[in-house]
Amino acid sequence: MLSIVLFLGVLVTMPIGGKSIGVCYGRLGDKLPQPSDVVSLYKSKNITAMRLYNPYNAALQALKGSNIELIVDVPNDNLQHLASDALAACTWVKNNIRAYWPDVKFKYIAVGNEVIPGNLSQYVLPAMQNIHNALTLAGLQNQIKVSTAVSTIVLDTSYPPSGGSFSCAAFSSLGFIIKFLISNGLPLLANVYPYFSYADYTESIDLRYALFTSPKIVVTDGSLQYQNLFDAMVDSLYSALEKVGGSKVDIVISESGWPSTGGIAATIDNAQTYNQNLINHVGKGTPKKPGAIEAFIFAMFNENQMSFEVAKHFGLFNPDQTPVYPINFS
Repeated sequence: MLSIVLFLGVLVTMPIGGKSIGVCYGRLGDKLPQPSDVVSLYKSKNITAMRLYNPYNAALQALKGSNIELIVDVPNDNLQHLASDALAACTWVKNNIRAYWPDVKFKYIAVGNEVIPGNLSQYVLPAMQNIHNALTLAGLQNQIKVSTAVSTIVLDTSYPPSGGSFSCAAFSSLGFIIKFLISNGLPLLANVYPYFSYADYTESIDLRYALFTSPKIVVTDGSLQYQNLFDAMVDSLYSALEKVGGSKVDIVISESGWPSTGGIAATIDNAQTYNQNLINHVGKGTPKKPGAIEAFIFAMFNENQMSFEVAKHFGLFNPDQTPVYPINFS
């Protein structure tokens, strides 16, 4: 949902009892900390992983020796070039991965963010293949996994969760990508925002269901029961994967969050409630997929240069690094 306003972000995580929680760090704001200061902040909070939405040199330099695991994106505007030129992909891996490895601990390369469906969809798979082959030539294919990030717009049906299915527009390219993920044991990255679903359907979705605070089961789907919208949305993606032979593909929640102002139900209390409950919840998994979830909160800082109002207010911190509201990662 937020890819249209993101230029660069960092995903930060802490493993807690097998689960992994992240926070996206974007740079579309005035007076934001320098990357070296951000890395120091993450280390001081015992945050163990990070996502960059492009291979930003200052951040990669700051990460050297930090032991922070990293997800780095191939920016959307690089996809066509890397899809058509295997040598360019090798050069990209050489300059942006091998130049820093192993001092920087890369975990995933996300080849494009929320470009499916769309005009760039056709370039995602060949770019993924070329990057994967470049990693193989570098001997890193077992250390670094290649994927792409999608939003829930790839779904044609999302309710009930067992009815989840991909749209024809998305599946025309995503189908081949899923086969690639299966054959290489790779996850699918997904940006999942109960906030936007709630904001679009306030008359039919209980706010408590969206905030993880419902006192009772809201949706019964066969033998599975849902008490929060996040689980239902994730399981609708898993159901869609199952329908196309992708039952073995894991999902990493690459973005999720709630704004503190600027939109419907965007309050400090609701943002704190959602994000803290997400942190507390992900160790449990979903009804369809019990077990720890790797999930990442958007965003680290409020960013006043975002292109629409509500997106400016997803931050856990102000640009001066003071908290917008208390939140506990331990």
